Amino acid sequence: MKLALFKTLWGHDGDLPSAIEMALEAGFRGIEGPVPADAAGFFRQLDGTPWIAEVTTCTPPGEYLPRPHLGVDAHLVSLEEGIVRSLPGGPLFITTMAGSDAWGLDDCLRFHEGVLLLQQRHGLVISVETHRGRPTFHPWRTAEILAAFPELRLTCDFSHWCVVCERLVLDHESALLETISRHAHHLHGRVGYAQGPQVPDPRAPEYAAELAAHERWWDFLLAAMRERGTETATFTPESGPDGYLQCQPFTRTPVADLWEINRWLGRRQLDRHSLS
Repeated sequence: MKLALFKTLWGHDGDLPSAIEMALEAGFRGIEGPVPADAAGFFRQLDGTPWIAEVTTCTPPGEYLPRPHLGVDAHLVSLEEGIVRSLPGGPLFITTMAGSDAWGLDDCLRFHEGVLLLQQRHGLVISVETHRGRPTFHPWRTAEILAAFPELRLTCDFSHWCVVCERLVLDHESALLETISRHAHHLHGRVGYAQGPQVPDPRAPEYAAELAAHERWWDFLLAAMRERGTETATFTPESGPDGYLQCQPFTRTPVADLWEINRWLGRRQLDRHSLS
């Protein structure tokens, strides 16, 4: 099995060609991000570069939390609009932050049933991210959804669960990790900790335990993917801005360089698995 790295467009300050150039120079396979306002220009600039399409439901542009009080039907409409908007660019698959954490279990199940229907309708994998603000915001609700839909695919970002549960939660939930591994389709590589979704710098020795925990979990998922015959596993290092990256008070000077961290984390995973 090969490991393919993708550069997130989240936090990239330049244009798309510069993002692609940076990704390819660092040994990444392609990019991950949403379709911008100029969809036609975006698709022209992709020029065949492998792309994972990001779709968020019921969020204003540039935001990630869903608008409050919107129900299942509104989120399914929003998801399909994002899928249709992405299809002309030929994405490898859709990764989505979708739905709302305010729903009860019945609505969560109805929504994810709709996700699978959209996947069938459009003939493209829809991989649902484990993300705060969404039905997959914590591991036990996610497990309830997966029990109802064995065919559902996940984009696994465990950093969110660390801060929601205020601990390295999957170190104490081996059965849950095994359940998640059966649904893992794509990995988001960000190192979270008990008080936040992103440590200031995963290279720092004070966060060695958090880095080691996330790598144990990623290794478990990759082993499960290899066991079921996955030929290429996709991994997007996803340290990002918007309050995730810590800054100095008053000056707002970032404590680290996002691309430097993401490049380091991605190459580290290639080296650890002797894959390229």
